[in-house]
Amino acid sequence: MEDVDSPRNVPGAADDILRTLEAFGFEWDGSVLFQSTRLDAYAAALDRLKRDGMAYACACSRKEVTDSATHAAIDGGLAYPGTCRGGLPAGRAVRAWRLRVDDEEIAFEDRLQGRVAQRLEYDVGDFVLLRADGLFAYQLAVTVDDEFQGISSIVRGADLLASTPRQIRLQRCLGYATPDYAHLPVAANAAGEKLSKQTRAEPLHTAQAAAELVRALRFLGQPAPAELENAEVGEVWTWAKANWAFAAIPCRPAIVIPA
Repeated sequence: MEDVDSPRNVPGAADDILRTLEAFGFEWDGSVLFQSTRLDAYAAALDRLKRDGMAYACACSRKEVTDSATHAAIDGGLAYPGTCRGGLPAGRAVRAWRLRVDDEEIAFEDRLQGRVAQRLEYDVGDFVLLRADGLFAYQLAVTVDDEFQGISSIVRGADLLASTPRQIRLQRCLGYATPDYAHLPVAANAAGEKLSKQTRAEPLHTAQAAAELVRALRFLGQPAPAELENAEVGEVWTWAKANWAFAAIPCRPAIVIPA
């Protein structure tokens, strides 16, 4: 449960997510891991990176990065120009900690999207591990958690494709194994925005779980028969497991859902 960004947490949201997953027939083989209980593990990983000279203190404010950056980052932000790489400017206090990157190409073969490559120094810049508000950054938290849980295959939305080279860089710096990746197309609106609460997308209806699962299967190229829309959730999963064809998934980062 990715709840490390505590100011954004909504009371009761985690329980609602778990109830929704259960209503749709999802199961897990152990207790749910909450990032909010893992802060010591993230701190230990950051300390290791500091000792190895891979992480450094940064005094830059967001405005200073905006004013000094020379180009956009690959994920739509701004590439950090390395202002504090050689040490903090005189009289400045630590605001954040960043991972030192270089011009080496970080490449991997995504099972669905094909070869993905970035040169982090240009495409992203040294990226944040511990934020100015004292919270651990997403990239560090998920990398440490994946290693802790022994994750060997990661299947997630293509909106996170651009983050993967940063996580691979962290894996290498920390001596972790790199999982296999498959980034599925995300559902988008006519403007190309991922469907979410932020874009006022319709919520899932747990009372129609079977029909919603059938829609999801068809979205991913799986020809689920119409009669499953009124079946029990378990029947949908039985069909899906017996008929799943990875090769049928559209090799696109996003698919527009008609309004």
